[in-house]
Amino acid sequence: MDFPILSLLILIPLIGAVITLFMGGTRQKSAKITACVFSAITLVLALLVLFSSSDFAGMSESYEWIKTGFITIGFSLEVDGLSVLMVFLTALLVLLVVIFSAEDKEIEEDRPNYFHTLLLAMEVGLMGVYTASDYFLFYIMWEVTLIPMYFMISWYGGPRRHYAAIKFFIYTHVASLVMLIGIFAMGFKAAEITGGSIDFSFASIAAAMEGANEGFQALVFALLFFGFAVKMPAVPFHTWLPDAHTEAPTGGSVLLAGVMLKMGSYGIIRICLEALPKGAEYWQWVIIIIGLVSIVYGAFACIAQKDLKKMVAFSSISHMGMVMLGIGCLSYAGITFAVFQMFAHGLITGILFMVCGMTGHKVGTREIPLLGGLAGKMPKYATFMMFGFMASLGLPGLIGFWGEFPVIYAFYEFIVANDVLWLLLFCMLSLMLTAGYYLWAMQRTLFGPETTKIDLTHAHDVSKSEFAAMAVLCVLVAFFGMWPDAALQFIEPYTQGIAALFGVI
Repeated sequence: MDFPILSLLILIPLIGAVITLFMGGTRQKSAKITACVFSAITLVLALLVLFSSSDFAGMSESYEWIKTGFITIGFSLEVDGLSVLMVFLTALLVLLVVIFSAEDKEIEEDRPNYFHTLLLAMEVGLMGVYTASDYFLFYIMWEVTLIPMYFMISWYGGPRRHYAAIKFFIYTHVASLVMLIGIFAMGFKAAEITGGSIDFSFASIAAAMEGANEGFQALVFALLFFGFAVKMPAVPFHTWLPDAHTEAPTGGSVLLAGVMLKMGSYGIIRICLEALPKGAEYWQWVIIIIGLVSIVYGAFACIAQKDLKKMVAFSSISHMGMVMLGIGCLSYAGITFAVFQMFAHGLITGILFMVCGMTGHKVGTREIPLLGGLAGKMPKYATFMMFGFMASLGLPGLIGFWGEFPVIYAFYEFIVANDVLWLLLFCMLSLMLTAGYYLWAMQRTLFGPETTKIDLTHAHDVSKSEFAAMAVLCVLVAFFGMWPDAALQFIEPYTQGIAALFGVI
């Protein structure tokens, strides 16, 4: 299309970030209005992309950027069935975080213009990652997302914010450097195969990799997979996540869990599976095992947590393990519902981390043993918590059900074909543990006698802006739970092509 809508998805939040950055002094309190306007415009553009076709075929833009006798790099953007829901989710969550934070006194009193600049800067990087169709551009945008999140945690986080921010940056940056080695390896190998210059576009590299042998694909797949697995994060590369979530402000946690973790699984599908199918088949069992370990370990870790927010952080490890498991099946159903689970988890964790943030701000603590009887004191808050927990544990009728159970079915087909049916016990165990830690936390936090361990005199229920933000997410969780095909219609045309690479339908 002639209208550069994909470029505007990156340009609009960039302009908003620059404007809010310079809104110092008496103009600081207006930064949230500016951020709201620019994030709303971005969401409108994302909706236009989403509704551009009922049978989503994708759209693309390409502009020449760097072209020499040896290297070709383009400012190339593309949105298809894999990325379109992530683009929509990114735009939605940024706007809802701005709305949710509108009445946050801590942000209002501590450089609110910088806070909203960081939100919009994160949106720039995230949109770039999910729309890039050139490896060079993809890597630049990948790195762009790290910087604002680092400062978000370091400036606006909890007591151990500096430690958590540095740990987050070191883990993810080192992983991205390993990923960069893999990207360059593919580029040089492509030049060797074609006998020409290096074209870093996704399509050119994928076409060239068809001529690479299994050994090369397996080696490069391992490098790229490591970089993406740390970002998801998968066990044993997960230790940065609980610290980052616990110390990050609520808005940072929502974006980190909602869309930044999905960069890892997105990269595995977009790059590892598309360009290196032989490598994926070589490492298939490793992917499966990492997925299973992440699912069970994350669930067990949740049971041991006393901090409500840290429990939700570990639950993300478990649920992203479900995404890894679906990808590892290398089947149409597995990949399709892995992508659906990415979208579902993004919506659900938005609710969960908003609820956790409110617990700390309104009650004064997130320690589960100190809480109790909050349902009588804060009924709206209790409703949102119950809804989020039920969605996350996979209650039928909500989106979490369609994100998890079809993945387990795809895994069932895989283990039956490989005569290892006993592996299904790990999935069953994770489902029981998930229901257990959510119901346990909900019972101790919301019900029973009102706690006397802390002063609830000044505790108050959900504000109007908080209610609006969480209500939107709840409506979408229920909508896609009742009508999952509204999302699957975008995903399925893409995953049919990916499944064909592995000779399955």
